[in-house]
Amino acid sequence: MIQLRWASLLALVVMMTTILFGQVFWIFAMTNSLINTFFSGTLLVISHALLLRWLWVAKRRLRFQQLLTPRAPGVSDESGAAAEENLSQLGEISADTQQLLNVSAIAIAIVAVIFIWGPLLPALDIFDRVQLWSTTTELNGELIVNRITLATLITVGLLAGLTLFAARRIPAVVEIVLRSRTHVSAGARYTTSALLNYLIIAGGIILGLGALGLKWVQLQWLVAALGVGIGFGLQEIVANFISGLIILFEHPIRVGDVVTIGDKDGVVTKIRIRATTIRDWDGRELLVPNKEFITGRLLNWTLSDSQNRLVIPVGIAYGSDVEEAIRLLYKVVEDHPKILKEPKPLIVFEHFGDNALELTARVFLETLEDRWEITTDLRTRIYKAFSDAGIVIAFPQRDVHLDVKGPINVAWQSEKDAHQ
Repeated sequence: MIQLRWASLLALVVMMTTILFGQVFWIFAMTNSLINTFFSGTLLVISHALLLRWLWVAKRRLRFQQLLTPRAPGVSDESGAAAEENLSQLGEISADTQQLLNVSAIAIAIVAVIFIWGPLLPALDIFDRVQLWSTTTELNGELIVNRITLATLITVGLLAGLTLFAARRIPAVVEIVLRSRTHVSAGARYTTSALLNYLIIAGGIILGLGALGLKWVQLQWLVAALGVGIGFGLQEIVANFISGLIILFEHPIRVGDVVTIGDKDGVVTKIRIRATTIRDWDGRELLVPNKEFITGRLLNWTLSDSQNRLVIPVGIAYGSDVEEAIRLLYKVVEDHPKILKEPKPLIVFEHFGDNALELTARVFLETLEDRWEITTDLRTRIYKAFSDAGIVIAFPQRDVHLDVKGPINVAWQSEKDAHQ
């Protein structure tokens, strides 16, 4: 309070001194600017506090929803975390959003101060008087001079910084808003954030070129040179970029999908401009050019339905009771809690194999997350059921026949005689 009183007294003394020297207009202008600054600052502080409060409430609500979401039993930590590993963690998203709010508040405050106190700060015009270079363009027979001043470079620098910052932070705000809506999938959230990032960068580039005074007439040669470069050396990069946009709009794959491309399979964790990241079951990350997803053969296990079929071949020895083996297989798969009742399991007698009677159990699972655990459990149960019933699971055997014309002398020798 003491500092405020001294500041008020000093301001009063300055105002009275200025009035004595006849600067009445300047005093009224400064007083009006101070009042506008006070009200603008108050409004900005209240808005900033309300937005931070909204962010805190949204963060708490999302955490509460995550705690209420039950975790399916038997789901491995690796597969359960793979689908959401590509997205930013909730704490990181809220931190990015809070940083965006803070920087946005500072930027708005700077703009407000310049707007309010601009008429009283003519010294800032000195940046516009420092000309660095100029360009001349002929448009419709008229020469247009474009002056590049120090103020122009400062404006372009500020636009570049704000564009990069907004491209990294604004998608985080959109993502936390979409996370609050449970009906929005993880793939849709990622697509929205990625497209918004591209739009912000494109808008910043357009504004920067406009601030430099560049027009389409001046950029025609650059576009022509870029077209030649694309035709020769950048065609793969452009093809991957266009393929990335097709992936984001058409959704042949989404973040969190389990895919197989070529001889590699895993979970999609990132979709970038040039390549898509796939994390395999060993935790290794594979970068696949986007063009391969559009022009090549792609198997998406979770595109429209997460149900998948599990096929388990079983070979029993010749002479075994086939009907009993089929009955036991039906009992094992129907008693398993993770096997779907619809579609119904199917047991098929496939072939008379070289070494076994080949049976196949075809069952359906709800998700891919615990596929390996269910496979191991089913095979263990089948082996135990067949062992209890006396049914032998066959293994490769070979019968050797010697075709000779005369008798063959066969002698048996003990180990003791062999050493002697």
